[in-house]
Amino acid sequence: MKTPIFVRELTDDERQALEDGLRSSQAFVLRRSQILLASARGKWVPHIAEDLGCDPQTVRNAIHAFNSRGLEALQRRPPIPRTTHPAFDAQGLQRLRELLHQSPRDYGQDVSLWTLTRVAEVSYELGLTDHMVSYETIRRALLQLGKSWQRAKRWIESPDPAYARKKGDGTV
Repeated sequence: MKTPIFVRELTDDERQALEDGLRSSQAFVLRRSQILLASARGKWVPHIAEDLGCDPQTVRNAIHAFNSRGLEALQRRPPIPRTTHPAFDAQGLQRLRELLHQSPRDYGQDVSLWTLTRVAEVSYELGLTDHMVSYETIRRALLQLGKSWQRAKRWIESPDPAYARKKGDGTV
């Protein structure tokens, strides 16, 4: 069994701020305050989660955040990363453009049509990216190149000489 986790010892100012948080109009602050005060009273994570109707991982996240950041844990963090790094530099984008003008068979693929996932795999294998990227990253890189991605369509053709007439495309 894992050792139960609790919030660290609260200072008087922290306890007062958490009690003030119980009257907050923001649901996030209210819920975090409830979790942290319950933990300070010695309640275990599963019991807090059951009492508040939330997931035990939510309780653990709140406790860990408070133990590492203090009262700053009462403020919701934006869900986006602080910094991002482009997957492709300018030279990588050019190599990506050249890659797409060649057949996937040239790179060991057993198909003749590119998909965004295949492009991501081959890009990684060729060293265009330093880690495996998602198809969404490839799509965004193509947008930077001024290109859009459309799914490849297979057109059915029939060897029947009367195919066009039967389909209504021809006149005979």
